[in-house]
Amino acid sequence: MNHPLCWAHLLCVLILMGTDNLRGQSLNSDSPDDERTQPPNIILIMADDVSWECFGCYGAEDYQTPHIDSLANRGIRFNHCYSTPICTPSRVKIMTGQYSFRNYTHFGYLNPQDKTFGNLLQSAGYETAVAGKWQLNGLYHKAEGCTDSTRPHQAGFDEYCLWQLTKEKNAVGGGERFWSPPLESNGQFLSSQDNANQYGPDIMSDFVCDFIKRDRDKPFFVYYPTVLVHSPFVPTPDTIGDQPRDHSANKAPKNKPAQKANFVAMVNYLDKIVGKIVRTVEEAGQLDNTLILFTADNGTNRGIASQWNGQRIQGGKGGTKDMGTHVPMVAYWKGHTPIGSVCDDLVDFTDFYATFAEAAALTLGEDDPIDGRSVLPQINGDKGNPRDWVLCHYQPYWGSVPGAQYVRDQQFKLYRDGTFYLVPNDLKELNDLAKGEAGERGETARGQLKSVLQNAPPAPPAKGGKNAKLRPIHPDWPVITNGND
Repeated sequence: MNHPLCWAHLLCVLILMGTDNLRGQSLNSDSPDDERTQPPNIILIMADDVSWECFGCYGAEDYQTPHIDSLANRGIRFNHCYSTPICTPSRVKIMTGQYSFRNYTHFGYLNPQDKTFGNLLQSAGYETAVAGKWQLNGLYHKAEGCTDSTRPHQAGFDEYCLWQLTKEKNAVGGGERFWSPPLESNGQFLSSQDNANQYGPDIMSDFVCDFIKRDRDKPFFVYYPTVLVHSPFVPTPDTIGDQPRDHSANKAPKNKPAQKANFVAMVNYLDKIVGKIVRTVEEAGQLDNTLILFTADNGTNRGIASQWNGQRIQGGKGGTKDMGTHVPMVAYWKGHTPIGSVCDDLVDFTDFYATFAEAAALTLGEDDPIDGRSVLPQINGDKGNPRDWVLCHYQPYWGSVPGAQYVRDQQFKLYRDGTFYLVPNDLKELNDLAKGEAGERGETARGQLKSVLQNAPPAPPAKGGKNAKLRPIHPDWPVITNGND
């Protein structure tokens, strides 16, 4: 019967159904109790100067990392995640989702005009926080606005607790990151005296845990680029004993065995902090709805050698070999990640931005980067859209390391100059495979990787130190593809 009230009732039902569908696409819903539409909290922990050979789940023999290993055992471990060889280009790359040829111009600098994953998630309704190492204001080249303490806010973070925000390490008021560190927290400068006898990683991880514990109606995003385990290699709270804990404790010992012992203790303490954060998420009742990721910015310090799977691995920070760019990546989301899974798909640092967007059910727009691919399907145990290659476009504009450009897959690596290596069998890249020497699989890979480089912008200038005048970027370069894309 065509009764007017029946049609009115049906119209109301349709409107409500449409509202529910819209709610599933919006992070600003007024109904946070609907767990089906609430996107996950996201925590990204990024260690400083430590690579795969230092974690038990990857085969390390010198270190005790039970908490990171537990994340891998309960979640998924990626065997092929790649950063750049030093900190700033990796940090700019992971935060903006762009290859370095688009926007990297200076060491220690993130252009405040660049959109970050913090901006992305904040604009979608996430509460956001960053803690740890910043070093992105342009202090080293005295960039305009480099003493602006609101830069983390501009990068999309509601709250922060950071080292080297507006104070360079060696400047007046600056200092080291570990014992009695100078830090800046939500607009307040905390001097070495304010933090006397305290351990910087404890202060910053406590800040993270306090942020996680809060009752809230919105999802949260935490970016925690730790200060561990960068030099100087000094004792941790677990090894310092009765020694002074003032700023003088940041001086590393001179002998190599003592430095290695401190480095091992720092890796172990990093693991302890990861465990503290995971435990805090669980105690807050958020473990079922929190995606936790662990990675590192680049390879281990060159002064550190470690035993890994029966081999001696020398740290390769600053270089383009595997020891400089191959980093750990572990992901855990209770009830979503396949338990104890290992994934051989390639992961590039540009992929984190796209992964977070998909986790938040966001469609990338015209002002979002085009270089990355989401690995959320793989994190959830699905096939996804795996990469065939990753690209490194590297000129640090710092130190004396020459610039380079290469593209690689899980096995083979091709540099712009034509040198070609079978990486798993040649970590030190001593055996350049001439054409015809790589076997059928290798020669196919050579052709595919060469087609990627042909679609890439020119290699960065080989010479570039911190006083370099030539710093070309190509922000509008089209998305790079090859025949398999």
